[in-house]
Amino acid sequence: MRVRSAAVAVLAVVGLLATGCSGADQTEADSTATSEEASAPASASSEDGGTDTGELSRAVIEGYAEGVHASYEASLASATEMDAAIAAFIEDPSDETLQAAKDAWLTARDDYGPTEAFRFYGGPIDDEEDGVEGLVNAWPLDEAYIDYVDGQPEAGIVNDPEEYPEITAEVLTEANEQGGEANVSSGWHAIEFLLWGQDSSEDGAGERPASDYTDADNADRRATYLATASDLLLVHLQGLVDAWAPDDGSNYRAEFVALPDDEALTMIATGIGELSRGELAGERMSVAYFDRSEEDEHSCFSDNTTADIVANAEGIRRVIAGEYPGGVDVTGFAELVGSQDADLGDALIEDAEAAVAAAEAIPAPFDQHLRTDIPDDDPGRESVLAAIEVLEAQTDTIVTGADALGLAPAVS
Repeated sequence: MRVRSAAVAVLAVVGLLATGCSGADQTEADSTATSEEASAPASASSEDGGTDTGELSRAVIEGYAEGVHASYEASLASATEMDAAIAAFIEDPSDETLQAAKDAWLTARDDYGPTEAFRFYGGPIDDEEDGVEGLVNAWPLDEAYIDYVDGQPEAGIVNDPEEYPEITAEVLTEANEQGGEANVSSGWHAIEFLLWGQDSSEDGAGERPASDYTDADNADRRATYLATASDLLLVHLQGLVDAWAPDDGSNYRAEFVALPDDEALTMIATGIGELSRGELAGERMSVAYFDRSEEDEHSCFSDNTTADIVANAEGIRRVIAGEYPGGVDVTGFAELVGSQDADLGDALIEDAEAAVAAAEAIPAPFDQHLRTDIPDDDPGRESVLAAIEVLEAQTDTIVTGADALGLAPAVS
């Protein structure tokens, strides 16, 4: 796992906010405020009966929870279709059924990508004790930990029946990141590698043959691994859906919406702010861009990295605008900020739309912009750098917007 520090940092920030320490100039009169007043951003109620900031804060928090649930439901639905396509491929391995499974992975990946905006504050996806993010989306991945690679025909769990006599969900869970962060055994990228294989092509994705699942060494174990990894992903996505489900007084969503406004809003701002700069512009783009490292691109086996970037940027935009899958249209973060500063609220929307557009402007495949023979003034490399800069600037606007609400999100 790459980013864990943000979740720790936000807990420290939340702890300060929970004590009412929202500013250095708090007066003695402030200390007499009720706990409800202390937990919400400063009221901006209008004399004509308009919605005040406290009501908007509640709307943003509850709408966010609704949107997170809808997003994970969409991801689970398409991942379930992927699982069915993988099962059909395993039942009847062929070039056609393999391609169908790949297509289903790409579709499901598009639905998962926006949910990355719900990370970085210790929620159910990346809670330090029992968060499943490392089992769902960990990367980079050492291919040889799972299966054969060029020059190592007997590498990986698939080809090691002595150490791993059975391939089960428990085995894959226990093996994940054992001995090193790159020893990833489950999740999106493990499935991706098992479908596409190692990417050894200069201008395309991996080309794993369907025969790997028919008459190749350990074909049956490879099929079991792929089916198990896909099923395990569904278990984890279902857990996230359940954690954010409405009408459950004991799940994470119930705890989240019951938080003081400042705490919940700080988490929301931290999620989108940290994804925009620290994770997306930083870990997922800058590292690969400046090091010209194809090993550090996010979905290298399928050459889906550019689509991943777009989906992540779209997830940030959805939180800012309050627009989620399934027609969920709620009060977004920008509207709350706009209640304090209309221009700043508009700037949040503009930056979010610009970030998505900049990501969409990067030509696929992403790895072509990392080649050592491509100069920095190549249009493709320039488009990557431009997107990085837009995402970094977006985080500045998010932080400024949060500051206007008296919040201090933990972003790098």
